[in-house]
Amino acid sequence: MNDHGTGLEGIRVIEIGGMAGVPYATKLLADLGADVIKIEPPEGDRSRTRGPLRSDADLEASGPFSI
Repeated sequence: MNDHGTGLEGIRVIEIGGMAGVPYATKLLADLGADVIKIEPPEGDRSRTRGPLRSDADLEASGPFSI
């Protein structure tokens, strides 16, 4: 649970989008308490490899993916 609210607690969201728009929208839903399940292709969401990347190239911390 997060500190942003519980308005959507008990709601499950399946995210199948990519890049920045859909993941950001589901992040907002998660911030409101929804349980988000992200479905990605085996190679991962393309936003994971978009810069800016930290120097250690941690694909979980790319700029767009970590918004």
